[in-house]
Amino acid sequence: MNEPKHPSDIAREALKYLATHHLAPTPANYQACYNEIANLPNLPPFPEWQLRELLDVLAARNEAQEDALGKLSAAISRHSWQGFKEALGAFVLAGETGIRATVAANGVNALPGDFSSKFAYFIECVLPALGEEDSRIVEVAGEVRQMLSAPLTDVAPVQAALASLTRQAVFAAEEQAEIKNSLLKLLHLIIENIGELSTDDSWLKGQIDGLLASVAPPLTLRHLDEMERRLRDVMEKQGRAKSRAVEAQQEMRQMLAEFIESLGAMNQSSVDFEGRIETSAREIAQANTIEDLKPLLGDVISATQAMAQETAQSREKLKTLQDKVVVTEAELTHLHQELDSASALARHDPLTDALNRKGLEEAMEREISSMRRKETPLSISLLDIDNFKKLNDSFGHDAGDRALVHLADVTRRCMRPSDTLARYGGEEFVVLMPDTLLEDGIEAMARLQRELTKAIYMAGSEKILITFSAGVAQVAPEESGTDAIRRADQAMYLAKRAGKNRVMGG
Repeated sequence: MNEPKHPSDIAREALKYLATHHLAPTPANYQACYNEIANLPNLPPFPEWQLRELLDVLAARNEAQEDALGKLSAAISRHSWQGFKEALGAFVLAGETGIRATVAANGVNALPGDFSSKFAYFIECVLPALGEEDSRIVEVAGEVRQMLSAPLTDVAPVQAALASLTRQAVFAAEEQAEIKNSLLKLLHLIIENIGELSTDDSWLKGQIDGLLASVAPPLTLRHLDEMERRLRDVMEKQGRAKSRAVEAQQEMRQMLAEFIESLGAMNQSSVDFEGRIETSAREIAQANTIEDLKPLLGDVISATQAMAQETAQSREKLKTLQDKVVVTEAELTHLHQELDSASALARHDPLTDALNRKGLEEAMEREISSMRRKETPLSISLLDIDNFKKLNDSFGHDAGDRALVHLADVTRRCMRPSDTLARYGGEEFVVLMPDTLLEDGIEAMARLQRELTKAIYMAGSEKILITFSAGVAQVAPEESGTDAIRRADQAMYLAKRAGKNRVMGG
């Protein structure tokens, strides 16, 4: 018969097991390995601090409940589930006994006072979401709140009023949902119509695409705020471009007027020159001596020199006008390039500079078309940061945002130029990997995990190890991008279940 292992030997074997199986050295993973090696049942640890928090919010209403709270505290200290259940049952029973005593004393089936006040507050908070157009629901809600505010609230009339309020609330909620969907449809139609009317303006098309993406369900205030900020930036650049275009038009009109004036002056000079030459020719024909020709030739030379000088001045003036036209055109081109650049931001996530959902859809459509045309493989990975909520709760949302930027930067450093990074939502990212088989895609994500481990993230003065779980799917020949992402998402979920910081194929 084998001798039982010493706890220190079991501890060493558990640590080796974690290392050889690439499991995160968390307390839960270590406990599971230790129990497996020691042939012990892998029971979850006793949640002492969670039960203490629950104990802190329980308030005794009589002596029996106070006694039950003491027994609850003692059971938690002993880590005794049986003692805890018995003490909790005694606490609930003592509370029901107190309520029945109150009911008997007042002759009514009354609700507890704290429940009535909290329920009345709940109705007050929920009512604005149902709208104020329906006077009936406002009236019934007022009646219920008035009943709940009474010192002793009889259950029977409250039940009847709540039944009526529930029916009205269901109708109002359905109507609000229909109104919201109808408004979104109208907004989509208006935006699409604007886009159809302005297909030649690429910068405007970018704004239209961004707007359509921002009003797609589910709506979030943060998403709308980001879209508003980007559109205001585009509108500011658009305003400057429009103002400069108006100025350029005025300058063009002025230059054209000057050009026409110069042509008129040149035409008049030509007419005058032609008249002087004809007169001089007649006079030369009538001259009899060389002395008579001398002043006539002087007039011809003088007229010719004046004409040449005026022609040179007109040529220089036209050259100046041409240069001004070139400069103005270059300035307008630069302004429109700024608009195109600002409009392109409508396809990017402003925090991480990765593509947003709209940009991902366009990139996915492009890559899948290329995959089918060239008959080459395409793999898609969906990765999700591990324990992101805990990071936000511990260090704040700013630290969480910086962690997202950190992951995006490390990912871009590891990606090939042909790969595409997009923020799928929250702490989820998608990587498109063309010309990549499933096995190679899994290896690429595992390599990214190793690089991310080396790139330590600092939250203030504390070093934080950022990890992610990922699922990879190779797109089938006739499969849509949405279905491939769904398979990658399922694989990512399995990676989370297997212990996180893993990559699995789907």
